[in-house]
Amino acid sequence: MFKKILIANRGEIAVRVIKTCRKMGIKTVVVYSDADAGSMAVEMADESVHIGGSPAAQSYLVADKIIAAVRQTGAEAIHPGFGFLSENAAFAKRLEEEGIGWIGPNAFAIDSMGDKISSKKLAAEAGVSTVPGHMGLIEDTKEAIKISKQIGYPVMIKASAGGGGKGIRVAANDKEVEEGFPAVKAEAKASFGDDRVFIEKFILEPRHIEIQVLGDKHGNCLWLNERECSIQRRNQKVIEEAPSPLLDPETRKKMGEQAVALAKAVNYDSAGTVEFVASGKDKGFYFLEMNTRLQVEHPVTEMITGIDLVEQMIRSAYGEKLKLKQSDIKINGWAVESRVYAEDPYRNFLPSIGRLKRFHPPAEGKLGKGEVRMDSGVREGDEISMFYDPMIAKLVTWGKDRDTALDVHGEALDRFHIEGIQDNIPFIAAVMDEKRFRSGNITTAYIKDEFPEGFQGVPATKAQEVQLICSAAYVHAFYDRRAGEISGRLAPRAPRREWVVILGDKHHPVTIDIGRDGEAEIAVDGGKPHSLMTSWKPGKHLVEGVLDGRAFAVKFADRTEGYLFRHRGVALRALVCTPFVADMHSRLPEKPKADTSKLIISPMPGLVVSMDVTLGQVVQEGEAVCIVEAMKMQNIIRAGANGTVKAINVKAGESVAADEIMVEFA
Repeated sequence: MFKKILIANRGEIAVRVIKTCRKMGIKTVVVYSDADAGSMAVEMADESVHIGGSPAAQSYLVADKIIAAVRQTGAEAIHPGFGFLSENAAFAKRLEEEGIGWIGPNAFAIDSMGDKISSKKLAAEAGVSTVPGHMGLIEDTKEAIKISKQIGYPVMIKASAGGGGKGIRVAANDKEVEEGFPAVKAEAKASFGDDRVFIEKFILEPRHIEIQVLGDKHGNCLWLNERECSIQRRNQKVIEEAPSPLLDPETRKKMGEQAVALAKAVNYDSAGTVEFVASGKDKGFYFLEMNTRLQVEHPVTEMITGIDLVEQMIRSAYGEKLKLKQSDIKINGWAVESRVYAEDPYRNFLPSIGRLKRFHPPAEGKLGKGEVRMDSGVREGDEISMFYDPMIAKLVTWGKDRDTALDVHGEALDRFHIEGIQDNIPFIAAVMDEKRFRSGNITTAYIKDEFPEGFQGVPATKAQEVQLICSAAYVHAFYDRRAGEISGRLAPRAPRREWVVILGDKHHPVTIDIGRDGEAEIAVDGGKPHSLMTSWKPGKHLVEGVLDGRAFAVKFADRTEGYLFRHRGVALRALVCTPFVADMHSRLPEKPKADTSKLIISPMPGLVVSMDVTLGQVVQEGEAVCIVEAMKMQNIIRAGANGTVKAINVKAGESVAADEIMVEFA
């Protein structure tokens, strides 16, 4: 077996590979850029080598620097993780020529499957169902529109060398092709160094289902069941699960056999994924692409099969035969993964960068009726950089069935606390309780369908209101009792029992009797008292305990006025005060909101790629004003209303901060 492996990656996946190498007794080397100098991966690895500046083009994408690090450290093989050089056939071929092990599929397989156009032709030859589309290269926008009309709208414009949700646009008409085609070419060039684009039919009501395959260098290849990856935003996966709620054993077997047939056609000899688009109506399925690498969502497959895919990749690369047979592959329970991103769900999921002032993930191991797994490459105090993907962590839960896995996932999200940047946890938590998602009747348009106006939180249920009211009353009564004990040394006073908890515009009178060991009796709105047990103390970010016999966890933050509570997508500010102050509070006039209708404000920190308006220009609502790039994604900023451009405060090539005023209208 290899004695030392170099990991040509960063963040969460580098940490993930290190964990398996430790288990196998293999020493590890990580390479790192300026931005990752103090990262968790660098801390965990046995050795580390600095390879350049923060932009990936100066570090993680420079093959010469990676190979130099191999020579410097004496590593025998490279694990590329995902992204960067993981699907670069030329790099894999060069390593082979230089006698360096490659923990991934052979260069021929990468080359054959890495190009979406050639891979579809190979898939068709292997008897795999394919989506209708134009497989030839497209030179310009005019030709793209012509081809799109021939295929029939809607169409999907895709970068041939794309991946990770980048370089993809769906167009429903000529105008959207006119805007989307050049944007896809630009994203493809920036992300993959290859601006070739093709167009295919966009399947209405599609589901994204992928088959995990595993091969060795001796002609053996297996399929390890499927993953449902339909919950996507801008073609970026957000929530994945295994198995799929859609598939029956017969369809699963057909998809698996087709995936293996394609893999064998290119002598596939590592872990890889064959992606399909499937119809929720008739379970028909069509080949999308093959990812010749480890997938971000591989943990859900590991959780239901008990197979360590990283270990299998390493063993295959070393030349070992697969010890598994197809009959050994079972489905044990259900697993769900959510990607915790540095983005603001309340602002159309725009990127959020900065330092993690607080990072308290849920503990791994048993939780409720299931289990929790956390895959992350960051710690409290680390910085989320603008140079890389905004994923902070992957939360994975397992249960004996889908409902259990989802319940445990919600409970784990309740205990996941991040401060310093915005995160998408409120959105994920809201989805976990959403009726349609729980039913399993989902498509890749789920987020767009269920949150057409974006995510603005969800209203509290009656049970959540009771949790928040009781939590707020307990916290405030605890503070009041402690203050009374301090002042009571001079003038003793009994703790106040009568309070009013104000949630939004609702006033809830409460009576609370608080004990010494975290117990309390709390009557809300004159009703029967609720029994609360909690270990909360000042300084804790969670009010966690048992309310009326049921476990709960509510995120808590002390604010200048009142407290902020969050639970499953619900965010409410609670003000706890005496009945007299509550009465005065209800008489205060509301502060008017500032008028920003005549301003174009940068929704995120980033780089201005283009400014598409000029002084004095009349702009119509919905018209593109400029393009801002952040975390390798180009975002078209549009006018929210008709107006005439009065001032332009930034130009192409300049950096902008979040909430910076870029354009003003008269």
